[in-house]
Parts: sequence; C-alpha cells; structure tokens
Amino acid sequence: MESLSSAFTIDLRRLTVLRELQRRGSLARTAEALHLTPSAVSQQLAALARDLGVPLTERDGRGVRLTGQAKVLLAHADVIAAQLERARADLAAYDEGGRGTVTVGCFSSGILGLLPAALRGLRERLPHLRVDVVEAEPPDLFTALDAGQVDVAVAVDFAAAPPSTDRRYTRADLLTDVMDVALPPGHPLADRAEVPLRELAREPWVVGNALSCCGAVTRSVCAAAGFTPEIRHAVNDWAALAGLVEAGLGVALVPRLVRSLYAHRDLALRPAAGEPPSRNVFVAVRTGSEGDPVLAAVREELEVAAARSG
Repeated sequence: MESLSSAFTIDLRRLTVLRELQRRGSLARTAEALHLTPSAVSQQLAALARDLGVPLTERDGRGVRLTGQAKVLLAHADVIAAQLERARADLAAYDEGGRGTVTVGCFSSGILGLLPAALRGLRERLPHLRVDVVEAEPPDLFTALDAGQVDVAVAVDFAAAPPSTDRRYTRADLLTDVMDVALPPGHPLADRAEVPLRELAREPWVVGNALSCCGAVTRSVCAAAGFTPEIRHAVNDWAALAGLVEAGLGVALVPRLVRSLYAHRDLALRPAAGEPPSRNVFVAVRTGSEGDPVLAAVREELEVAAARSG
C-alpha cells in the first residue's frame, strides 16, 4: 500500500460497502444484501483501499476480516453519514410544506396494528405528503435504511436488530407488545385465566421462521420457560397461523398488535402466567436526519398511535 495521502478522498458508495461488510461479516452476505456479486464487493473494497492507501481487509480462512485501519475508518464513517443526514434535514427544514415522499419500513404485525392509525394522523397533518410502506425486518430493514431506500424504520428488538447503542441510528421506543398464548378450541388449558408456558412443552407449535422477529422471540421465550418447542408448522403469515391453531394443529404465541385478526376465530387467547412474554417495538432514523420536519412528524404520529394501542 502507498503511504496515506493528505489529499485523499472517499467514495461514499464504497464506504457503504465497507459498512455493510461490518454488519454482515462475509463478502457473500454483503453482496446479497447490496444486490451485487461477491466479485463486485471485493472490487469496491479494493478500490477504496487503493484510494486511502491502507489495507481494509485481510484473509481469514476462506473469508475476510476487517483490519484495524478499517475499524478506524468505520468510526469516522458513522460521523460522516450523520453529518450528511443533518445537511439533508436542514435543507428539508428550509421548506416545511410536507411535500414529496417518505418511505416507512415495518414488520408485518406493525403494519397491521400500528401503521394505519399513525398514517391516518399523518395524512391529516401533511395532506400533500406521499407515504410508501415496505414490509421488512432486520437486518435487511437497516440495510435499506442505510442505503436511503427507507427513511423510517419500525422494528422489534431481537438478535438481528442493531443494538440500541448503534450510533448510526437515532431511535425511540414505541411500545411493549405483549404476546398471548393461542390455543385451539376445546384445549384442556383454554379455560384457564392464565396459561403456564411450561405446560405447553409437549404440544406441537406453530412458529414463524427463525430469522423473523416473532419466530426468534417465540423460540427465546420458550427457552426461557425451560423447553425447546416442537415446531410442527413454520409459517410467517398471521392469518395462516390462526387457521392452523383453530384447526387444532398446534399452539402459538400471538402479539397483541394482531389481535384484530383473531376476533372472529374460534380459538382461545390467554395471557401467559407470570411475567408476560413481550417484544420491544422501536422507531429509528439515520442519525442526523432526526431534524427533518417530515421525518419528525412521522415519528410523532407513530408515538401517538403506539400510546393509543398500548
């Protein structure tokens, strides 16, 4: 590598590739997230390293790992990205007419139980604003947020979500979404006021994909109760899950955000005994963009809708 030049410049697109590699941990997963080939990712990283005159990756078995110089650069990358977002927010604040388009990324049950009320309030507040909604979960949701494909992210805290200390995002907690036990009609525990999860250890379960927020949360809740659920049916659609439980094919945990789907179903929804299983729902924007008046309005309406649903 050449010595570091005092006049070096950084291609922000290449810097985005490096940030995604830090998040994903491998060239293949980075390429998939950015819709590139692994070869293109390697070329972008190599070009960035040449521009800066420092090594950014090194071989690690069959993969690569970030160098110390890359980690130093990434600390600055967060500051650079935040400052660019502040510039954009300042420009947006210059004309607060609420025109244009904002894209909200959200998990499926949030789209059902939270977004409608928030977007109704936003439409009354900013009638000329167009709002697009994208169903997405971490980590893909935050890849889209980083890339500017999503402006506001509504997500659940679980292993695939960024930690609350991640400086790339400004976030606020919206609500604690309690999860109830869904039982088939006539189940021996259906008449209980509360259902001990441990008593469902031998039941067949209907659970979402392990990579989805609810699938991950259900697995962790069962583990905390002292058992590994026998997952007989793996579905991510809440109506399909309700149909399987109603047919007597298993039990499930259901977030209260989707209770409206179950109003006319012949099944029993019961609180879990003890500390209720729950998941934390939060909203996040890119750090620096929180001053954008439109994004601030979106976040405020989400907070109002969350308070009402709670």
